[in-house]
Amino acid sequence: MIKKLSLALIIAIIFTAIPVFSVDVNAVTEETITAPSAVLMETSSGKILFEKNPHEQRPCASITKVMTMLLVCEAIDNGKLSLDDTITASAHAASMGGSDIWLEEGETMSADDMIKATVVASANDAAVALAEHLCGSEEVFVEKMNEKASQLGMKDTVFKNCNGLDEDGHITSAYDVAVMSRELMKHEMIFDYTSIWLDNLRDGKTLIVNTNKLLKTYNGITGLKTGTTNDAGCCMSASAKRGDMSLVAVVLGCNSGKERFSDAAALLDYGFANFSVTQLKAPEDLPKTIKVENGMQGNIGIGCDVNASIVLDKNSSSKIVSKIDLPESIEAPVVSGQKLGTVTYSLDGNAVKSFEITALQDTEKISFASVFSVLFLYKIYKMTLQKVENYSIIRQQRYLFRILCCFYHRFYGILRSIIPKGNFGGINNGYKTYRQIFKRFR
Repeated sequence: MIKKLSLALIIAIIFTAIPVFSVDVNAVTEETITAPSAVLMETSSGKILFEKNPHEQRPCASITKVMTMLLVCEAIDNGKLSLDDTITASAHAASMGGSDIWLEEGETMSADDMIKATVVASANDAAVALAEHLCGSEEVFVEKMNEKASQLGMKDTVFKNCNGLDEDGHITSAYDVAVMSRELMKHEMIFDYTSIWLDNLRDGKTLIVNTNKLLKTYNGITGLKTGTTNDAGCCMSASAKRGDMSLVAVVLGCNSGKERFSDAAALLDYGFANFSVTQLKAPEDLPKTIKVENGMQGNIGIGCDVNASIVLDKNSSSKIVSKIDLPESIEAPVVSGQKLGTVTYSLDGNAVKSFEITALQDTEKISFASVFSVLFLYKIYKMTLQKVENYSIIRQQRYLFRILCCFYHRFYGILRSIIPKGNFGGINNGYKTYRQIFKRFR
């Protein structure tokens, strides 16, 4: 074990000395990126900022563990896995080669330590142990991986194992890696692990060093995962955040670790230097209400849930323009959530985002029955106020009052407009008056 500690320490020292790569952020091209396949994605929008053979199918080595960790994070969110759970290594898990933490058959670790080993040290044995714990076998877990890939639209991807060791037919693409990386980054707990540089397992007996050397050299780096095998070459999914902008740079098939880190840093620099993110907001001139024709209410509230961002080219003078498409009035009946119009955001004349304007409340169409009910209720309401001191009368009619209260609740909006403000038990409006009556005499 001392030898293992020493080896890990030497590795840490060597990689700490990796220099910071300097590139011209405005000169990133397919030629300057040495990786055969690469993608740069802005994560809040999913917009691709740079691509080079994005859908070329290639092995991705331990970047496979991005999908493994995505399923693990979902299991934690769903309550199927706790960080305190004890995980026992099987003979199969202990038999993994490549990067590992030398698990022995029957050895136990917490889920927290297994995750740490998988993310920080890229431990193949720990990844398999997690998979078996969640699904009973690695084979079933891999089925779940492929199901998730299909759900995310990863058409270039087929997983054969959960750790990325070379296997025929185990392939993906730079674009698909960016997609699953973006999905994993929605689970912020993952950054608790991807940000670790040095740590230990087995009560300090096993030192682990992060395989992502950009943690020591790149401003804003947050993760995410490296991978290296003979078939895949040197690969990386690098995530970084500066201000409101979050990026993920994917490079596959580099000839060396140096090229991998240099390419990833160059892509990230290019993204931060040339693009910005603008959070969209509802237009200030969006009306708060809309007129209702032939409705029990003359106006109803409307709203538009604008929750998105747009990536802008810093070198462009283009501005975001919003357009409201909403009629002056609508015909009753209207139900809450009903689409009434749209707000569209355009850039250079091209629509990029659109959101529905919806009704915030219901209103019925005017009818003889509805009007009669309201007028009748209002008459009873006035009689109630006149005789409010004679509680015995109200008690005798408590069942009638319960029915009337239901009508009152149904037509609250209209009643509020026609019932004058008064003072009943210190309550200053008709609705609270109704509530007071209902609570006292139900």
